[in-house]
Amino acid sequence: MKLSQRMEDAINRHINAELSSAYLYLSMSAYCDSVSMPGFAHWMRVQHREETSHAMKLFDFIHDRGGRVVLDTITQPPIQFNSVLDVAEQTLEHERSVTSMIYRLYELAVEESDYATQVLLQWFINEQVEEETIVTEVVDQLKLVDNDGTGLLMIDARLSGRDTADDH
Repeated sequence: MKLSQRMEDAINRHINAELSSAYLYLSMSAYCDSVSMPGFAHWMRVQHREETSHAMKLFDFIHDRGGRVVLDTITQPPIQFNSVLDVAEQTLEHERSVTSMIYRLYELAVEESDYATQVLLQWFINEQVEEETIVTEVVDQLKLVDNDGTGLLMIDARLSGRDTADDH
């Protein structure tokens, strides 16, 4: 069954949002590299790859449903951050925003009785629960770090171990 034009347009907007997220996380990775936090930089690169894969999942879905993907402009993300805690807090805020966008897409799919899109979006909803949980943990841990930097280095080392096997 072909996607409605309204659903196709909404998913196309979300593809752009996922690619914008990827671009934001790549910028955050560059910042983390610039302040000698390779683990955080690695984590943000993994986030970048995940967001790109999410965009492609939606890209393929539109194609499979007889639609046409239309890409839009991606604006420049912020390039300066106050700290890795700022990066993590902005990441959490951003993930919560993405969750809201996915909920709105799901509501549209329900309104249109588009069951295939609902099934796809359920995967994205589950993914967002996982993303918000991981980022909340990092933010909470960063808030516990003492001024000597030891805890920050421990968190950085842990994040450098995250690999693409964790990608979905």
